[in-house]
Amino acid sequence: MIRIGILGDIGSGKSYVARNFGYPVFNADQEVSKLYKNNKKIFKSLNKLIPKYIFTFPIDKSEISNAILANQGNLKKIIKIVHKEIRKKLSLFLIKNKKKEIVILDIPLLLENKINNKKDRLVFVDSEKFKINKRLKDRSNFNKKILNKFKKIQLPIDYKKRKAHFIIKNDFTEKSVRFGIKKILKEINKWKKLF
Repeated sequence: MIRIGILGDIGSGKSYVARNFGYPVFNADQEVSKLYKNNKKIFKSLNKLIPKYIFTFPIDKSEISNAILANQGNLKKIIKIVHKEIRKKLSLFLIKNKKKEIVILDIPLLLENKINNKKDRLVFVDSEKFKINKRLKDRSNFNKKILNKFKKIQLPIDYKKRKAHFIIKNDFTEKSVRFGIKKILKEINKWKKLF
């Protein structure tokens, strides 16, 4: 099984690119939403750590936002608890798809939390800054302050770009993304034959 990790800036269209590969995708953001909705253990852990902010089950996203805005340390506490569960979910996903030729990892803190392994092929989604900003502002839950807090815990974008084996240009059209994916899969197939 080849694992393809998707890297890029917040709002660059990583999930869109991941979906277009046509292989099973592990989408960490979706998994986190499910945890907030369904996992009482996560709620109890967060409620114990930051009771002033997390007090409703299912966990209300606005409580998470308030906790993050109040204190940068809260974001780290939340990530520490949530990522332990995300790793478990990822393991289950990999077991379930072990016979698949390729799987796609759409995990925002893939490098930061050392979730990737050495053999992963990393794809950087490159989008123009003004297009990213426009897309972010169009999101119903957009909050610039929260965005900045997340950016603080992420590795620099240039570093991620350098670490990537492939760069895919995303101008937010299906044609350009499909073309980029085709080229990447061709290269990966060549690489596969060498090993």
